[in-house]
Amino acid sequence: SHLILPPGIFILMLFFLAFYLMLKKAWKNAFFAFLIGAFIWLFSITPFSNALFTLLESDVVTPKNIEGDVIILLSGGVNGNIADLTGNGVPKEETLLRLITVKRLQKQLNLSIIVSGGKVYSDSESESPIIKRYLIEMGVPSNKIILEEKSRDTIENAKFTSDLCKKLGFKRPILVTSAYHMKRAIMSFEEHDMDVLPFPSNYKKQINKRYAWNNFLPDATELRNTYIAMHEYLGIFSYKILMQFYKLL
Repeated sequence: SHLILPPGIFILMLFFLAFYLMLKKAWKNAFFAFLIGAFIWLFSITPFSNALFTLLESDVVTPKNIEGDVIILLSGGVNGNIADLTGNGVPKEETLLRLITVKRLQKQLNLSIIVSGGKVYSDSESESPIIKRYLIEMGVPSNKIILEEKSRDTIENAKFTSDLCKKLGFKRPILVTSAYHMKRAIMSFEEHDMDVLPFPSNYKKQINKRYAWNNFLPDATELRNTYIAMHEYLGIFSYKILMQFYKLL
């Protein structure tokens, strides 16, 4: 099935096209067709995506001693126009995994939660109210949930939640987000003079992974993982460039 379903079928088509072009002695076109297929294959296998996440999640560890006065949950997105058991809208997979971590932390520490996530696009829904509904149904008291609904990206997450913390008197926030996203999130909070205790969720790197032959077959899930990791690298790079630009002003 790996070679019948996307992206495998597209890789096969490109390799067959490259072979056909070689028979026609169209060497340059054959090379480009093969190269594109090879890149799609590389981006779609477990060893490549795992290597990308390993770099992102290096030095991102779960703290043993958890001390803080509020939990900050960064939204990882929602699907707003989907019917759910108790209303419209469901958290995306990344958000659900962060939700579980936050619920466990809240039960252990009995702290308030700031849910950060607004309306990212004009045709989307505000993310925080959907996440709040889930937290309440998971047993978190409504009066323990504070919504931040203005942010559209990580930089705004940091800006608006930092403002909330200062306004409400929180000085030792515990930051929960995906492990691969933690470095960029910390950079954003530091820029707004907010020290946070990082508490990573849903690691993606596989430690001491021994790869079998099937891990080298193209897989749509691994292609998406590569996209997520590369998006994060681009975000970190863009953020550093942006910060250097602001310093020159």
